[in-house]
Amino acid sequence: MNDRASGFGHNSGVENAIVVRLPGILVDLFPGARRRVEMDAATVREMVDELNRRWPGMRDRICDSSPAIRKHMNVFIDGERVKLDASIPPGSEVFVLTAISGG
Repeated sequence: MNDRASGFGHNSGVENAIVVRLPGILVDLFPGARRRVEMDAATVREMVDELNRRWPGMRDRICDSSPAIRKHMNVFIDGERVKLDASIPPGSEVFVLTAISGG
């Protein structure tokens, strides 16, 4: 298993390294995906692109065709909800969460 498949970024240890936390419901759709992923990304868009590179189709689960983050998905950086064009400070933890609804 290579570093990418194991969920560890190829550039781990460099200044732009971030940690991405994915929801279990999303991880379950992509064999080999992990809930905790290390990678290099300067923006949320780059993060989504890297997730999609590792697990093709993941972008379509996170973003719509406009492109924007889907309404039922939320991305948080250090506790703040962000959009696709948001910058990610090096060393940040990014949480991708699914919305919960019900009655």
